[in-house]
Amino acid sequence: MSLVLDTAPVPPAERAEYWHEAVSHTFIPLDVRLVGSEPAAGTITSHRLGALQVSRVQAGPQRVVRTAGLIARGGEDHLTLALQHHGTALLEQDGHRVLLRPGSFAISDAGRPFAKELPGPFAFTAFHWPRSAVGVSDEDLRMLTATAFDTDGGTAALVAAYLERLARSAGSLEPGVAGRLATTALDLLAVLAHERGGPSVPDAPEAAGAMLARVKEHILRHLGDPDLSPERIAAAHHVSVRYLHKIFQFEGTTVARWVQQQRLALCRRDLARPADALTVASVAARWGFVSASHFSRTFRSAYGVSPREWRAGAGTGRTAGPARPRPARGAAGEAAAPAAYGVAV
Repeated sequence: MSLVLDTAPVPPAERAEYWHEAVSHTFIPLDVRLVGSEPAAGTITSHRLGALQVSRVQAGPQRVVRTAGLIARGGEDHLTLALQHHGTALLEQDGHRVLLRPGSFAISDAGRPFAKELPGPFAFTAFHWPRSAVGVSDEDLRMLTATAFDTDGGTAALVAAYLERLARSAGSLEPGVAGRLATTALDLLAVLAHERGGPSVPDAPEAAGAMLARVKEHILRHLGDPDLSPERIAAAHHVSVRYLHKIFQFEGTTVARWVQQQRLALCRRDLARPADALTVASVAARWGFVSASHFSRTFRSAYGVSPREWRAGAGTGRTAGPARPRPARGAAGEAAAPAAYGVAV
């Protein structure tokens, strides 16, 4: 059954108030301000498909705001995906600003303040559902909100295509069928959340171990790159930075600490080679250290001697073997696990 709200018959002087009430009644408590000397008419056509409400909204320029006070009035447990058809929209939430153009979509979380600017005539379809209907964590949901999803390819394109077809058919679906199709739509949104955020905990230890081995191999091949960072490492393996940190936590270390351990081990090896005429600074730069002074401090902290002292000791034979690094300490004072792959430290 369709619910249609139309402000065209409403006198222009009363249209803004009527539209404000219509939008807040359809979705959640919102502050809606129409823009222009004579507010344009607007329509909202809504359908209920199981846990999913599907609403096509068409109107003129306006600004929509969700404040902390309005959150306290209700609806904070809902999310809304807006698939833009005509016009543009600027969504702001959590310090992010995203511009929606026709064909793209974004998700807003009613539990946190947001603002949406629609500078001209527009049309979009809103998919509104309780957050409990999608089995993902709040942290994963934050990966989705206030992010513009283009629909040129990938999972976002699949989600948009499915939602658009579902919206076109919403008025003619039997209730039972509509509920099952809505469940599929919410499952697709969960897939999108997991793809964007990465699983919060690896599902299987063996899968995490295999990923960790590939990541470590990649790091060892790129140790000389001073721009090697968790963000670049994660992007190279198509995982989130959060997931990357999680798999290193299984070994009691961090990405940055493991990278530093490998770099120090290789610098120590090169400094011990009598035939290697490179300066200490050159050895440090070879393995990704940008600052020679930082390298010297880090080396001394790890091995108890300066790079020059280590080189001199290795050259004169005073060291019976490679110095063992001092265990690094985490924020809570725990000893970090030594590197366990590729280069011994």
